[in-house]
Amino acid sequence: MPSRKFADGEVVRGRWPGSSLYYEVEILSHDSNSQLYTVKYKDGTELELKESDIKPLTSFRQRKSGSTSSSPSRRRGSRSRSRSRSPGRPLKGSRRSASASHQADFKGARKEVLEVKLTPLILKPFGNSISRYNGEPEYIERNDMPHKNTQEKFHLSQESSYIPTQYSLRPREEIKLKELESKEEKLVTKGTTSLRTFEVTPSPTKDLEFGGVPGVFLIMLGLPVFLFLLLLMCEQRDPSLLNFPPPLPALYDLWETRVFGVYLLWFFIQALLYLLPIGKVVEGTTLIDGRRLKYRLNGFYAFILTSAVVGTSLFWGVELFYVYSHFLQFALAATVFSVVLSVYLYARSLKAPRNELSPASSGNAVYDFFIGRELNPRIGTFDLKYFCELRPGLIGWVVTNVVMLLAEMKVQERTAPSLAMILVNSFQLLYVVDALWNEEALLTTMDIIHDGFGFMLAFGDLVWVPFIYSFQAFYLVRHPNEVSWPVASLIIVLKLCGYVIFRCANSQKNAFRKNPSDPKLAHLKTIHTSTGKSLLVSGWWGFVRHPNYLGDLIMALAWSLPCGFNHILPYFYVIYFTMLLVHREARDEHHCKKKYGLAWEKYCQRVPYRIFPYIY
Repeated sequence: MPSRKFADGEVVRGRWPGSSLYYEVEILSHDSNSQLYTVKYKDGTELELKESDIKPLTSFRQRKSGSTSSSPSRRRGSRSRSRSRSPGRPLKGSRRSASASHQADFKGARKEVLEVKLTPLILKPFGNSISRYNGEPEYIERNDMPHKNTQEKFHLSQESSYIPTQYSLRPREEIKLKELESKEEKLVTKGTTSLRTFEVTPSPTKDLEFGGVPGVFLIMLGLPVFLFLLLLMCEQRDPSLLNFPPPLPALYDLWETRVFGVYLLWFFIQALLYLLPIGKVVEGTTLIDGRRLKYRLNGFYAFILTSAVVGTSLFWGVELFYVYSHFLQFALAATVFSVVLSVYLYARSLKAPRNELSPASSGNAVYDFFIGRELNPRIGTFDLKYFCELRPGLIGWVVTNVVMLLAEMKVQERTAPSLAMILVNSFQLLYVVDALWNEEALLTTMDIIHDGFGFMLAFGDLVWVPFIYSFQAFYLVRHPNEVSWPVASLIIVLKLCGYVIFRCANSQKNAFRKNPSDPKLAHLKTIHTSTGKSLLVSGWWGFVRHPNYLGDLIMALAWSLPCGFNHILPYFYVIYFTMLLVHREARDEHHCKKKYGLAWEKYCQRVPYRIFPYIY
């Protein structure tokens, strides 16, 4: 086997493919089979080069004047710096005519001032180029150009119609709005000069998720209907699927203004708790324009204060059974509120700057209304999406479970809640407390850094979470199930196993994201990527690609088991959650493949199973 000439970590000069130019690179690895070196350029680009295309730094002599070229965008045919031509510089043969034209303008000749907007062309000479976080498609890499018109016309004189295209080694995230604006020029041409018209080809159509526009339209119509059918089925004496569909109440019976007022009161109380100046302030992930928004972490304090208010209400004899007896009315109130909020969010996003829009937005009104057009809608410092993710719905889920526990005692005339109800309440309480205690982890999730705030998250956070996630407790009120202590012990063990996997995996991931060089993580193996980040291939993340999803599903099963096996209805949550996480895993896979390229392929080879070991 031939010996390698360059060592890992050595800084050398690598030839740019298709040119005779050499740039400073770092040796990452060497493949003994193909005899190719994996190198990394200063901008983070990774390529595989032959040994003949790599030379030591000592073999290059420093120029006496000028500087070495720092970008492959320089022409190979240029012999000196003064000869290279920039996009805003006229051709050699046109300099004199442009000057003459300028003088003629001052003599009274008719002049035409024409604006030329140059949209930078991103050429992709290799498959592992850098993408923005979460690996979004190329045509939305630049999030700073307004999409007011789908087509723009360039008017150029025949003498200056040539626009040179250039390569760029800089990461696309670093290109700022000012750089784009600096390319806007006004060209003064002769009145007799004929004009050409060029139409810019629109960017390729983005791959839409959830079945595209028809899919999201059906989801927005179907989810509320499905929610109410589930709740109505659960209220029947025999909630068997054979009795589907359940009797439907009149619409006016479902709407109560008083209930809507109570829901608004709940929402705004949580908003006030969110504004309390307690808890530490942290920064989120870096946005496209370089900003990092600040978030106050006081969700756990809001939960404690809410618990104190609920406990005080019970002590003073406030009847919470009203929530159970008007559960459908509360579900409708939350649905109406989420729709109104979604309309507001979409309307305000129309005035939002382009660099504040979500990477998932498409330009289609229906799709953007669903997925969310604006990434971080804020009223002052009040972040609407971040607030709704954890506060009204998640804390409301716990309050709803407490209401169901008290309702079970009243409906079934019990002096104490059933063991099944205690298990469901305890398991889900632990889940919510864990989420609020580790609130900072939310800032790196897809919901925050990728999806906008639209109907999908508004309905999911404010309606789906408190009314579907509490479904097991709602079921047990009218359909009791006696659980023995041995069976309960097994269910508790299952729950704890799922929680340990879920929490340890998330903690390991969050610790690695905060400080990859932490000595406590030194034993973990990683794969380096072109983004400068690394992928974990050992520990929990070497077991399956999404161990947190695995733990989540195990816990979901433990929530449903106390309901028994008389009906499939309480297992709807497990079925739905499995479909949700499999779909989310597919989204993660798509984004990570675009973001990490070859490194992600290597990671998939090292960690072949996605969620379920030896199965999927």
